[in-house]
Amino acid sequence: MTVGATRSGTILLVEDEEDIATLVRTYLEREGFGVMWVARGADALLALEQNEFRLAILDLQLPDADGLDVCRAIRDSSSLPVVIVTARDEEIDRIVGLELGAAAYVTKPFSPRELVARVRAVLRRAEPEETQDAVIAGDIALEHDGRTVSVAGRQIELTGREFDLLAYFLAHLGTVMSRERLLERVWGLSFPGGTRTVDVHVAQLRRKLDRPDLIRTVRGSGYKAAA
Repeated sequence: MTVGATRSGTILLVEDEEDIATLVRTYLEREGFGVMWVARGADALLALEQNEFRLAILDLQLPDADGLDVCRAIRDSSSLPVVIVTARDEEIDRIVGLELGAAAYVTKPFSPRELVARVRAVLRRAEPEETQDAVIAGDIALEHDGRTVSVAGRQIELTGREFDLLAYFLAHLGTVMSRERLLERVWGLSFPGGTRTVDVHVAQLRRKLDRPDLIRTVRGSGYKAAA
C-alpha cells in the first residue's frame, strides 16, 4: 500500500498492473490527491475498513476477485464514489457497473488526464460546495445530510442511486431533462443503450413515493419534476 500527499484527500486505487497504477498515481498526486494503491480486491475492502477515502478507482480484472463484486461490496457498506477503470468494454459490464452504483466507467487504454478530470467531475457531483440540507416538494421532504426521504411524514427507503436521482429532480423542479443528461449528471456515464436504466429508476421512484405526478414524462424529451 502506498499513500502520497493528501492536500485534496486520499483516493483508493485498486489496480493489479503496476505500470498503470504508477502512471495513475503520478497524475493524481500532481493534482494534490493522496493515493493508497492496492492490487487485490481483499486488500481494497480491508483498506476501506481502516481508512477514509474521497473516492475509489477500481479495476474489474483483479487476481483474487471480480471487480464488480468488489464494487457491490463497497456500495453495500458505503456511499463512496467508485470510478471503474477496465479493459472490459462489453455493454453488459457497463450496465452492471452502472446498476451497482459506479459513478463513472473508463475503458483502457485511457488518458490519465481524462481520468483525473473524471475524478474531479465525480467529486463535484458527490460533494457539492453548497447544498440546501432540506428540500421540500409538496409533502415530500428530502434531507441531504441524513440522506433520508419522507412522504407525508412517512420515511421511504431508497437506494443510493434513487436518492441521488430524486435529489437532482428536486433541485431542478420544472426543468425538462433528457435521459442522457440525467445519466451523465447522476450516474456520470454516457453510452448507447444506457438510458434505459434511467427509465427503470424513475419507475422505481414513482412506485416507492406513490406520487406518480411528481416526475412527469415529457414525450420525446425526457422527464420533468413538478411539486
